[in-house]
Formats: sequence, structure tokens, C-alpha cells
Amino acid sequence: MRPAPAKPSDAPQTWRQRLQALKNVPPLLKMVWETSRPLTVSTILLRAVAALFPLATLYVSKMIIDLVVRAIRHQPYRPADIWKLLALELLLAVGSDTLGRFISLVDSLLGDRFTNHVSIRLMQHAGSLDLVSFEDPVFYDKMERARRQTTARLGMLAGLAGMAQQMLTLVSLLSAVLLYYPWLLLLLAVATIPVFLGETRFAMLNYSMLYRYTPERRELDYLRYLGAGNESAKEVKIFGLAEYLVERARTLFERFYAENRHLAIRRALHGTVLNLVPTLAYYASYVLILLRALAGALTVGDLTLITGAFSRARSIMESLVASLVGISEQALFIQDLFDFFETKPAIQSRPNAIPAPRPIRDGFEFSNVSFAYPGSSRQVLQDVSFRLEAAEKIALVGENGAGKTTLVKLLARLYDPTGGRILLDGVDLRDYDIDSLRAEIGVIFQDYMRYDALVTENIGFGRIGALADQERIVRSASKSLAAGVIDNLARRYQQMLGRRFEGGVDLSTGQWQKIALARAYMRDAQILILDEPTASLDARAEFEVYQRFVELTSGKMAVLISHRFSTVRMADRILVLENGRLIEHGSHSHLLALGGKYAELFELQAAGYR
Repeated sequence: MRPAPAKPSDAPQTWRQRLQALKNVPPLLKMVWETSRPLTVSTILLRAVAALFPLATLYVSKMIIDLVVRAIRHQPYRPADIWKLLALELLLAVGSDTLGRFISLVDSLLGDRFTNHVSIRLMQHAGSLDLVSFEDPVFYDKMERARRQTTARLGMLAGLAGMAQQMLTLVSLLSAVLLYYPWLLLLLAVATIPVFLGETRFAMLNYSMLYRYTPERRELDYLRYLGAGNESAKEVKIFGLAEYLVERARTLFERFYAENRHLAIRRALHGTVLNLVPTLAYYASYVLILLRALAGALTVGDLTLITGAFSRARSIMESLVASLVGISEQALFIQDLFDFFETKPAIQSRPNAIPAPRPIRDGFEFSNVSFAYPGSSRQVLQDVSFRLEAAEKIALVGENGAGKTTLVKLLARLYDPTGGRILLDGVDLRDYDIDSLRAEIGVIFQDYMRYDALVTENIGFGRIGALADQERIVRSASKSLAAGVIDNLARRYQQMLGRRFEGGVDLSTGQWQKIALARAYMRDAQILILDEPTASLDARAEFEVYQRFVELTSGKMAVLISHRFSTVRMADRILVLENGRLIEHGSHSHLLALGGKYAELFELQAAGYR
């Protein structure tokens, strides 16, 4: 559970990589456009109009001040003009506030739709990826970083929209200042460069730190789950694990906090020093403007307009620098999201893939099949060869780690062999359409899911297209012996299972197993696989379940995995695996007479009952 210590070399830190990350902004904006075109157009138009209000307000103020000065100096003017301009400024203020509220409303709606859009895309893409990906810690880190972007990057969208609005406002304000002192703006722009460089450097360091600590943050989430989860609560209390888990979580938090605090302090100190440069440049420019005004080269209204425009331009330029730093920093995080979307499944249907045969005539053939997990040299299966004939039932026997579950995952094409091939009716599994192939296979693994959902859904998930077929669901429950369990529930098939949601009830392990078996029967598949889902049942209950299983799979292919030899002897043929190799196969009586590994395991188990 404990990840390796974070390494600084794990994250991109170069300027080149940072600039490359900005290429993610256009595809992000495309995603926003795909989320809702009307809302996107609305926010653009509203911000474009709102961007012109600051200059308009300043210009009206200039005109009011010039008229007031004329009145003070007893120069000719029309008093009504002052009140008209004042009313116009009031309208501009009300209009600006109203626009701001509508912009917030549209941004909020667009943000909600964007979050949902990205979350659904994440779910869809995760559903298309290989099982082996979900068993890879590196993939989990990538997926965790991508998952966090669905809500964390809303600030980036607001920042991009705000930058566009500020740019329009800046251009309008510059048009006023450029008429008088164009070179002052150049001075102010140059003075902001050190701030940009400094902030960008610390933004890179911050991303580097967060990138490196992804495993620790994932472990911290897991510790929170263990410390406050329903499934772990019993053992946490019995074994007194609470304090240990708290200390582990505290250690991780303090390690992360210490580095983050150090970086934050450095960033604050450097930022304070660097910000002196544009501040001094601004006030130097301000002095020059005042000198021109005192010399009589500017009217009071002109001075108000220029200083107001110059001050706001300065604020906007500093805000744009900060926003640009933030956008470039968040573009690195967006890279994680797009990296996840670019992850492609290795197991997918080939072009012109053929549908799985129905009915299956010859069955499956494993021909020198080997399998090793990506990045590992250890062979989980080695040169395994056997046939599974149509309508035959086989049992897989072997000690833990022998490769039994891996073999059935290969059969269902959750994995592809790294050596050899698997044929179905003489055709390589890779030539079949994946969805069509898996529709013919029903599997219940020993770590089956306990869905916090209605009984109907828990069973109906076995054939999602028939979720509304209540008759089929009831029939599947009857086959698995789950009907007796369901009849004792208050709302029967509409009962919520699990404790996650209000009104839910939990079941015993044996009851959950019968629900899971009903899910397998729901498929009406040509081949059914039971991978020790009844391990927690007593011997009699397990025997009854498997006896029922054998009866219901008459004329179908079936694979049984069980440690109980009273169960596996029901199979037509038994395959014995050891260290990933097929070492024996045959009927129960044949293997006992052989006196090999099967006979040894049988005698060890039988001795426990004597």
C-alpha cells in the first residue's frame, strides 16, 4: 500500500514542456463548445459588451468633470447636460452590474454542463479500456489525476473567459492612453516581464510537486476510506487499526504540507520583491502625467480619463499576467486529462470483426497459451494447451496463484495471450467482435460486485438490454436460489441493497452470492464460468448451488473453479494447474488413479474430514 517516495525527476519542469502544454487549451475550448453552443455564444457576447463599459464610464466621467470645471470657472455650459451625463453614467453602472450577474449565471450553467460532459467522457473512456490497465498502479495515478480535472479545471475556464474580457477592456482603455503617452504603456508592459517569469517558475515547481505526490494522495484517499468505510469498520475496530491509520494519514499529510509550505513561502517572498518593479514603473509614469497636467497641457477631465484608464490598464495587465501564469500552470494539469483520453485499449475488435458463433459447434482450443502482465517477466501461464468441447463442463484445480482465474479471463478475452493463441470454432478469438463474444459468456468471479442498487438492477445488470424484463429477472433469481432471499425482503425486487443509500439493507455473504449467481444466469450465455463465487458458503450450500448449476447448464459449456473436490468431481473433465502450467487432466477417477498432484490435493482435503 505504501508508494515509493516522490522523485523530482518524475514530472515535466522545462519551459519547452510548459509551452507544449498550452496546446491543450484549444482542445479544451473545443470541449466547452461541444458542451453547449448556445451557452458558449452567450458568455462570449455578454463579455464582449461588458468589456466596453469601463472606458465608456471613464469617458462619461471626464465629460461631467469638464462641465463642472467650466461651471466653477463661470464659463458657458448647459446645466441639463450634466444631469443627462449623470443619468447615462447611472445607466452604465446598472448595466454593468446586470451584465455581470448574467455572465455569472451563464458561466455557472456552462460550468455544470462542462463538468457533467467531462465526467461522462471519463466514464465512457474508462469503460473502453483493458482490464489489465486497471491493475496497473501507473494507470491508476494517471486516471486519478484525470478524474480530479473534471471539477478542478472549472477555474481555468473562468480564467480563460475572464482573460478574453480583460483583453477587450485593455484594448479599449489603451485607445484612450495611446492618444497621449503611448510609450508609458510600453514601459509598464516591460516592467511586468519579471513578474511573469517569476510566477511561471513557481507555477512549474507547484505542478511538479503535485505530480510527484499523486501516489501519496491516492494512498491518503485510501486511508480515509479504510478509516471511515463501512466495509472496513469491523476489522478496524476489532484489530484496533484506527490510530495506526490516522498516524499513517497524518504522516502523509505532514510530508505533503511541509513541501507545499516551503514552496508557498518562497513564492510569496519572491513575488513581493518582483512586484516592486511594475509598481515603481507605474508611479514613475504617474508622476510624468501629473507634471503635464500641472503645466496646463491637460484639462481636469483629460487627467481623470488618462489616470483612470492608465490605472485600470495597469491593474488589468497585472491581472492578465497572473491569469496567463495560472492558465499555463493549469494547462499542465489539463495534459493529464488528455493523456488519459489518449490511452487506447490494446484489446479491441479488429476491422470487419465477425460475430461470435451461435450456436458454438466445436468449442474452445488453447494452443500453447502463455501470459505475463505488461512490464513483468514472470509467466502467469506457460504453454497451456487443452480443448473445451461444446456442451462440456470442465473444472480448474490448483493452489492459489496457479493461474486459474487468469485462464478464464483469457477465455473471456479480458486479457490477450502474450504467447500462443485461443481458438473458438477454429477461429482466433481476436478475429471476433469483442461485444458479441462476451455476450456469449457469463462469469461470476470470486470478487464479484455487490452493487448498491435495487435487487432488480443487481440481477438485471447481467444482461443490461433486458433490464426491464422482470419475468427474466425472476426466472434468473429462481435458478440461483436467490428467490427465497428476495421473498423475505420488504420490497422484494424493488428493495435497495447495500447501506450506501437510504432504505438499503445489507445481505449476508451467502445471500449476496446467490444474487451474483442470478446475474450470471441472466445472460443466457452459451458458456458459464463460476470462479469460486461460493467460497464463503458451507459445504452443503455450495454443493446445492453447483448441483443446480450443472443441471441448468445441461447442453452448454461450463467452467468451474473450486477448492472443494466434492464440487469439481461434477465436471466432465478436470484440469490441474501448477505454477502456470497444465500438469494433469482427466476425470476424477482417472486423476485419482494417476496418483499425481490432484490425488495429493484430494487426499489432503479428505484427511481434514476424517
